[in-house]
Amino acid sequence: MAHRWTNTLTKADVTPKAAYLNRRQILAGTVGLGAIGLAGAAQADELELNTLEEITTYNNFYEFGTGKGDPAANAHKLVTKPWSIKIDGMVDNPGEYALADLLDGLPVEERIYRFRCVEAWSMVIPWNGIELADILNKVGVQDGAKYVAFETVVQPDNMIGVQRRVLDFPYVEGLRLDEAMHPLTIMATGIYGEPIANQNGAPIRLVVPWKYGFKSIKSIVRITLTDQEPPTSWNKANAREYGFYSNVNPNVDHPRWSQATERRIGGGLFAPRIDTLMFNGYEEEVASLYEGMDLSEFY
Repeated sequence: MAHRWTNTLTKADVTPKAAYLNRRQILAGTVGLGAIGLAGAAQADELELNTLEEITTYNNFYEFGTGKGDPAANAHKLVTKPWSIKIDGMVDNPGEYALADLLDGLPVEERIYRFRCVEAWSMVIPWNGIELADILNKVGVQDGAKYVAFETVVQPDNMIGVQRRVLDFPYVEGLRLDEAMHPLTIMATGIYGEPIANQNGAPIRLVVPWKYGFKSIKSIVRITLTDQEPPTSWNKANAREYGFYSNVNPNVDHPRWSQATERRIGGGLFAPRIDTLMFNGYEEEVASLYEGMDLSEFY
């Protein structure tokens, strides 16, 4: 198993699901039963969860269109059963794994994470998922592997964005191996304890909470271990604007807008923008991964 992330919360700290759905205020770090805590819990600010409706109706999933409402309108066409993931490259046990077999015996946990889009909007989402490290350890990572590459499913008949060639599909992403093995990195299979909606990346997606949202690739069908930095879709489309790392950094602006503040979805038309936190609030947990790196160069 991966090194588990721990906290001091007990059963008494669990916020009931009904309270979640009513958008009750929760302290940073409140989590579901048997789950880990939200990193950055030492911060004094309170986090209010976005509603399930907000999370499932305001999305970027270009395979289903470029508008924020397009995925919710079109993703019902996505076929998610049966589902398998090809795992290849520098692994001990490569193969085509049925999703249920791949996840069998691995602990599903709830993670309440900030979610920050590169477009400078944000949410707070209660994911359910499995540490990616657990999956990688299950298949066996070989010595010499340095990166993990991911690929999204392509279903041209069901994906209007693929038909329109909005991007160079399939959508691909990648992480450095130490990022992939970090305890905060999960493969999400649910939200609010329910199976993840198609528009959010069903049946399984990556979640890397200290990076901009486009790094958290959806509807994954392939994972490859490699010793070479893998290509990523947005970097291929525009390397000047979208670097390989894409860590949330309020000090490094997007070429076309500031990243210093963000708009919290659900806050209302006149809600003030809030300050963006370094590494999206997970600096204490992940800054050591980039020690000695110029984060304006390796953006």
